[in-house]
Amino acid sequence: MKFVDEFRDSTVIRELVEKLQNFSFATPVNIMEVCGTHTVSIHRFGLHRVLPENVKHVSGPGCPVCVTPNEYLDMAIALARMEGFVITTFGDMMRVPGSRSSLEKENASGADIRVVYSPMDALKMAENEKDRTFVFLAVGFETTAPGIAATVKEAKKLGLKNFYILPGNKTMPQALKALIDDPEVKIDGFLLPGHVSTIVGSNEYRFIPEDYGIPCAVSGFEPADILMGFISILRQIKEGKPSVENTYLRSVRPEGNIVAKAIMKEVFVPCDSEWRGIGVIPDSGLDLAPDYMDFDIRRKVEIEIEEPVEYPGCRCGEVLKGLVLPPECPLFGKVCTPENPVGACMVSSEGSCSAYYKYG
Repeated sequence: MKFVDEFRDSTVIRELVEKLQNFSFATPVNIMEVCGTHTVSIHRFGLHRVLPENVKHVSGPGCPVCVTPNEYLDMAIALARMEGFVITTFGDMMRVPGSRSSLEKENASGADIRVVYSPMDALKMAENEKDRTFVFLAVGFETTAPGIAATVKEAKKLGLKNFYILPGNKTMPQALKALIDDPEVKIDGFLLPGHVSTIVGSNEYRFIPEDYGIPCAVSGFEPADILMGFISILRQIKEGKPSVENTYLRSVRPEGNIVAKAIMKEVFVPCDSEWRGIGVIPDSGLDLAPDYMDFDIRRKVEIEIEEPVEYPGCRCGEVLKGLVLPPECPLFGKVCTPENPVGACMVSSEGSCSAYYKYG
């Protein structure tokens, strides 16, 4: 298959569903995806409903907005309140609640917070308004990190003194290891993220089957993509031969995107990072490398915040670990809705709670 339409062809889908349902398991099998786009596609197309008996799909920490902790959001809000500062961000960060406010509320109160489609947009704003200090909220996984790295590199080349980032990027492989090592979490197979894998490559996950004996499949986002990923994982379980199978060959290579990885390595260095619901994961974040540290806003100003707090009763952290499904949260669909979200998993269009609420 070469074209997107083929991956939604009803005949192909029926054949794949039939193959999928030929599998049978006497004991429960948990398959976790760790990609917000997978979360939405699986629920949008009802793919979790065609899994064989005893096979369960759970969503993991695949939504970058969802895993961003309140401490980071509180720092962004504190910066927005500073005189002469302009906060620039991807749109899905606007409504995420911090401990006591959100960027959307601060914007309504007069703070200069601008939604951009690319960090380069923020850079151009900084070029044109040299009397103001611009801060880009660097949030996302390996998918957004290369573009942010290229922007920081360009800012250095231009000699800009009014452009900064608030580092918050995270990397997926270390999070997968933390989940596997968590005694509370039981995972029998991973549906690996398509976008992240396009950057890092399928080889990045070899430690999962080799060290832990857990089957994996890299998948795209169309129904046929995801069904092929599920089939691959279940076949590996049945045969007792765990591996990393790439079912997204039209986009993902074993080595990944060499150019993107090179610029990430030049501009960033690994650091410990806090993930909502999981805690601090060693080497799972990206800080600016020594040659680019001057673009870290935390080195320019002291950011004072109160002790971060979570909304009472919100189980977003447990949802992100796959320990509970969104409807098991007492706030789901009652206090917490897309119109009035109190948890990050309901805010982002890629969040598990949002997907459950929208598609059931």
